[in-house]
Amino acid sequence: MSRAAPTPSQAAPERALRMVRAACPHDCPDTCAMLVGVRDGVAVQLRGDPAHPTTSGALCAKVSRYLERTYHPQRLLRPLRRSGPKGSGLFEEVSWDDALHDIAQRLRALAAVDPQAILPYSYCGTMGLVQGESMAARFFHRLGASLLQRTICATAGAEGLQQVLGGLVGMDVEQFAHSKLILIWGSNSITSNVHFWALALKARRAGATLVCIDPWRNDTARRCDLHLQLRPGTDAALAYALMGELVRNDWLDHDYIERHTLGFAALRERALQWTVQRAAAYCGLQPEAIQELARLLGCTRPAAIRLNYGLQRVRGGGNAVRAIACLPALIGAWRDPAGGLLLSSSGHFAVARDALERPDLLGGRHPRSINMSALGDALLHPGGGDFGPRVQSLVVYNSNPAAVAPDGSRVLQGLLREDLFTVVLEHFRTDTAELADYILPATTQLEHLDVLKSYGHRYWVANEPAIAPVGESRPNTRIFAELAARMGFTEDCFGDRDEDIAAQALADDPRNAGLDFATLRRQGWAKVAVADAPFAQGAFPTPSGRCQFVWPPDLQAGLDALPQVIPPYESAQGDPQLAREYPLAMISPPARNFLNSSFVNVESLRLGEGEPLVLLHPEDAAPRGVADGSMVRCYNQRGEILLRCRLSEDTRVGQVVAFGVWWRKYSPLGRNVNELTHQRPADLGGGACFYDCLVEVAAA
Repeated sequence: MSRAAPTPSQAAPERALRMVRAACPHDCPDTCAMLVGVRDGVAVQLRGDPAHPTTSGALCAKVSRYLERTYHPQRLLRPLRRSGPKGSGLFEEVSWDDALHDIAQRLRALAAVDPQAILPYSYCGTMGLVQGESMAARFFHRLGASLLQRTICATAGAEGLQQVLGGLVGMDVEQFAHSKLILIWGSNSITSNVHFWALALKARRAGATLVCIDPWRNDTARRCDLHLQLRPGTDAALAYALMGELVRNDWLDHDYIERHTLGFAALRERALQWTVQRAAAYCGLQPEAIQELARLLGCTRPAAIRLNYGLQRVRGGGNAVRAIACLPALIGAWRDPAGGLLLSSSGHFAVARDALERPDLLGGRHPRSINMSALGDALLHPGGGDFGPRVQSLVVYNSNPAAVAPDGSRVLQGLLREDLFTVVLEHFRTDTAELADYILPATTQLEHLDVLKSYGHRYWVANEPAIAPVGESRPNTRIFAELAARMGFTEDCFGDRDEDIAAQALADDPRNAGLDFATLRRQGWAKVAVADAPFAQGAFPTPSGRCQFVWPPDLQAGLDALPQVIPPYESAQGDPQLAREYPLAMISPPARNFLNSSFVNVESLRLGEGEPLVLLHPEDAAPRGVADGSMVRCYNQRGEILLRCRLSEDTRVGQVVAFGVWWRKYSPLGRNVNELTHQRPADLGGGACFYDCLVEVAAA
């Protein structure tokens, strides 16, 4: 049995606590610095670091319950081996030696034929550079396993931003407190970026206008001064309409455009084709709302855009980010520290990826690469041809694909293959772990060392182990190092301690200003050396050094080099016949109390969320005979799920909002929203298209 965290009434006085510096590991832009109070080897207190500039002592509702998660009664304490048919839930405890010996033996046999039959599957269950892709990447590179394209969250938008700005770079989030206009585009910040929201409110108190652009009236939209509730997947058209108005009214910074941009003449011509009326019809907006937003953008200084990844989870998502990223340069917003755009700050950090992941261990081999967003198809492919060998082993860590991967029925069908050897490193018996051959208990953030960068601010953060591993759990690094030893891998890098790996993570680069891990762990956190307004004088990290309205490789190839307006695969514009059969567009934003599929099994958070829910507009409910509070079938050509229906004008007519990502085991029929999403890639980066989905709804 694991130990329960002591109740507040059991706590000793504050002076008896040993305080340990930590960092939130979850896939969130805030990357909070934390303080853990430990007494007698037990963590009894967790709070945000009040000295950390962006955390400011506050944690979100989810991570505030992290002790409940760490000491959860269902925490995995020993390795488990499957003892019944896949999906039966039958496992037996085994020793680490037995588990690792058998796993290594099975992987060695597969590798002797073709190591590409082995597929690692991971994402951001931890954002830590040590427990993420360090020792694990070394192991799979040395093995020669298939490579994984980690596309499930952000690659379309990342590629779009790189084409325009040259990297995942942008504003310092702290500067939003001084902005006079803030566009929150594709983000429910109150749920997913709470510390940014605090800065936005500070700006509003100083007179700023807050605008939300999102297909549903979420918590953030309700508290902004203006909400543009556009159709999913139409963001690029709105961006072009705004550009057209900026041009027509000459709300442009001609000097900045001339000195620091590339391709303005072509962009201007394209933008003028998108009249306010055309864009309003395409996006489902009122022309006056677009005109008002363009006026605010053109006449307010400093103006800032907080872009998030929701809008790029559609077929044209990468190009939408490209179009939006053009806006700040047109008005010269980059001149001011409080102007510009932020999607991700991760490119401001200098990470020594090669030292962490050791791609040299491939030894000249070039394994195939499999898109994680098409896992279902990959697992069900019989092998042969251009695909290569059939996937015969799946090693999952820092992810829960049975819940989070699109086209869930095909994913489940693949995971249920009796001939697929599956190993899962986990804290709990998740949906994926239940389908494994071996479940290996991994440590949580309070039990291991790590170093983290952020994609929402500019601070490195160190994480110290606060407590000993619960039960027999082990860090990812140790598990993969011990597997490497049993596979006969003798390279020195497999003997690196976590401290060594953390030290290797920080590159020798001017952005790190001489920072090393020893200094970082003493301080707890440290800011990168990047100017407050990095592009005030241009100097973008693009090949041209300019903000690129056009993409030079496409220009040279004679292709359309401007951002394009691409309709969703599943929409009236993209597939009229499908839209007649399934007329409702479904988006599936995260439930407020969950983070992807993390925290779903934390009882207090799950009870707070209630049950799987869908929002349906009253005008759509009436002809379908659906009543508020009733159970409904939500279905399309890929599958069917049951959800509790709430009638709400927070969603658009012709659109449903189904909140994710519930574990299957807590969902009616054992199915969640990803039963309905598809595996087709976005326009750029092979990204996933979770919000590009048509469905129909009927009374259950």
